[in-house]
Amino acid sequence: MSVDRTLLEQIETLQLIKMFDLLPDTLFWIKNEKHQFIYANKAFVEHQRVKSIEQVIGKTDYHFAPAHIAKQFIRDDEKILAGERVTERLEMNMNVGGHIAWYSTTKRPLYNNQGKIIGSYGITRHLEKQAMALTGLEAVKVPVDYIKEHFEQPLTIETLAQVAHLSVSALERRFKKYLKKTPKQFINDLRLEQARRLLVETTTPIAEVAEKAGFSDHSYFSKKFKELFGELPSQFRDNYQ
Repeated sequence: MSVDRTLLEQIETLQLIKMFDLLPDTLFWIKNEKHQFIYANKAFVEHQRVKSIEQVIGKTDYHFAPAHIAKQFIRDDEKILAGERVTERLEMNMNVGGHIAWYSTTKRPLYNNQGKIIGSYGITRHLEKQAMALTGLEAVKVPVDYIKEHFEQPLTIETLAQVAHLSVSALERRFKKYLKKTPKQFINDLRLEQARRLLVETTTPIAEVAEKAGFSDHSYFSKKFKELFGELPSQFRDNYQ
């Protein structure tokens, strides 16, 4: 039996989009090809600490996020505009003050009636504000919490496996499955995120920043920082302080 689509054809798109206002702790947005917001739900507006959607429309991430973070968002959007998709990507972001929060992000290209990509849309859920955490977050919670508490100290995969009551191979499989990276990559990313925050928010010497972030080798720190953020720590500080 075929479904009668008459009702669906009568529903305005905006009416459906507005249903996202019913989802607390879920940010929803639509952007055009210029990375400008053309719609956002109530949770997104509140998250940006503005009073109305009119203060969001026409703006880009550079209006709401630090330049170094906005730059990452734009790079991500470019991939979506090229046809890539992101599905429930587990993300760890470090807020002002160094507090770590977990998010699940999904992004899609936006097509017109001719099948051409004309923009992008996405949703982000703050997992720790929701009653039921994502299975992936729970699966790596113990080792991740340990890393968050001890990332400034030397860490070994063997220690993490012991803390999680897993074998090294099982720990690595779990990280790759749910976080799409190895434990070592996760540790480095967390340390680099901490270093990035310190470079922007403080005047701490770069060598000391590396040490505070858990890197004992300054040259290795500089190399990894450039790999992740596209520029050396000194260049990054000059551009964003």
